[in-house]
Amino acid sequence: MKEKILEKLKQIELEKDVEILFAAESGSRAWGFASPDSDYDIRFIYKHKLEYYLSLWEKNDVIEFMTEDDLDGSGWDLRKTVRLLAKSSASLMEWLFSPVVYFENEEFTKQMREIATECFSPIAVLHHYLGTTKNFMEVCEMQEVKLKSYFYALRTALAGKWIIENNTFPPVAFAELLPIAPKNIQEKILELQQIKACQNEKYLHPKETLITDFLLETVKFNQENASKLGSGKKLNEELDLFFKGIVKD
Repeated sequence: MKEKILEKLKQIELEKDVEILFAAESGSRAWGFASPDSDYDIRFIYKHKLEYYLSLWEKNDVIEFMTEDDLDGSGWDLRKTVRLLAKSSASLMEWLFSPVVYFENEEFTKQMREIATECFSPIAVLHHYLGTTKNFMEVCEMQEVKLKSYFYALRTALAGKWIIENNTFPPVAFAELLPIAPKNIQEKILELQQIKACQNEKYLHPKETLITDFLLETVKFNQENASKLGSGKKLNEELDLFFKGIVKD
């Protein structure tokens, strides 16, 4: 599948006249709890030629595609990406630290990761994860639940807990987050993960009260401790220089 993904990215470069600097998996395949019919969520960063950035007018800064063989692609222009980096965008940071990288300009990726770590805002990223967890809580309290909903809620709840306890950006791989959950929760999650690996996305699982109660407790914990967190460094000048260097390269 990687060869197909790289072929598609090369096609995008030719059709859109851009240069892709980084491409990775984002979603259940990166997190480690994909179902057999899960899409490939390909996320990438690209740059235009210099003339694009000299225009007075705002231009389209997103490229998206969907193929018949489940390749779901979404890419951001470099300027949009760097602006989001300044805000410590959780989605962007998940791309950068994804365990599944399809293509990268190694020097670009190295610099992006260094800047992302330096300007990481615990409070901003926690609120992102907290909001996502809350969005899934209603469906997680139903009598039948899509396992996808459980895992999305669990991942973001544990990511928030990680930030509070470690003051660092949480691991993207779910298996690396799991140890901060109580032992009985870990065991139940591993059991559900085995079921999810054999079922399609539409499968409905009977409500797991143990998981639902843990999610409610973790949301409460994350909310109560959010005010203790700080914000990231403002690196506007550094980001401006970084952006200009990549554009001119």
